[in-house]
Amino acid sequence: MKDFRGKVAVITGAASGIGLALAERLAQEGMTLVLADIEEPRLRGVADAFSARGVPVAALKVDVSDADQVEALAALAYDRFGAVHLLCNNAGIVPAGRFRPVWEFPLEDWKWAFDVNMMGVVHGLRSFVPRMLAGGEAGHVVNTASIAGLLSGAGTPVYGAAKHAVVRISEALYASLEERGAPIGVTILCPGLVQTRIYDSERNRPEALVPDGGVAAETPDMHAAIIKLGPGALPPAVVADMVVDAVAAGQLYCLTTDAFDAAIRERNDAVIERRNPRFANLLALTQDESGKRLKS
Repeated sequence: MKDFRGKVAVITGAASGIGLALAERLAQEGMTLVLADIEEPRLRGVADAFSARGVPVAALKVDVSDADQVEALAALAYDRFGAVHLLCNNAGIVPAGRFRPVWEFPLEDWKWAFDVNMMGVVHGLRSFVPRMLAGGEAGHVVNTASIAGLLSGAGTPVYGAAKHAVVRISEALYASLEERGAPIGVTILCPGLVQTRIYDSERNRPEALVPDGGVAAETPDMHAAIIKLGPGALPPAVVADMVVDAVAAGQLYCLTTDAFDAAIRERNDAVIERRNPRFANLLALTQDESGKRLKS
């Protein structure tokens, strides 16, 4: 998909972070926007700002973990604009206390992370891809995974497992579309450290998924370490530029950093060589990425 002007883009998680940056960049490309987010007041403010600038836009509060709400988003997009050419399944969350051992995460964390990060993508594909295929036009799907979906280790097991699933689902989508010769490309966005509000995801946790013992908190030392990462993170606008370039190039994997390449390679090599891997510390790798960014 090389021609963006006059086409329609759907973005979930569009009220902040990468989603908002994608909306801004795609508006600059001349696209019509259909925006979704679970935070309705913020979403409405974003949509009103685009409308005031003359950007054709529609917005809908959507919890992507709910298939019916995603289906309503698809219906809105097609009823209002007649087509969708670029689908960005971008909404995502990270449960708090993400550096606990895997056995300490309550079931509520697993359900929330998979409902939003994985099933949100599944719902988007089920509601939009059949309509996009029926339309017969060139298009593209961007699924936001994570660097955590390409490597492994002790850190962020719940989030990472859901993002590994997003990578696998996206690869299956790519292969299926290739097999039938469909004019729809796929990009798996795997961000490293980005200046977003995802680490404040608990603001949107459903009450029904609050564990009996309450939501876990990071230790003071861990919280301080995470705060220090912020200045070295990529601005979302830079990530949006990378995504647009990847879509135009028909690029499947879009990684925003090379700081994790050695860890990704180590895991893959261990699988091929039938040996035990040497997993790196994910927080340490992230700190290294932040440090490199600050120096550059």
